[in-house]
Amino acid sequence: MAEYKHGSMDIRTQEKTFEGFIRMVSWGAAISIGVLIFLALANG
Repeated sequence: MAEYKHGSMDIRTQEKTFEGFIRMVSWGAAISIGVLIFLALANG
């Protein structure tokens, strides 16, 4: 088994995936809040 050196792995792909996930969650939350506000105003 090869020796493992902490911090030597290339994690650019994981970082890019995580960034996309955070962006998607942020957009989803913003859209959900916008829909809820719209519904509250429309039914007001």
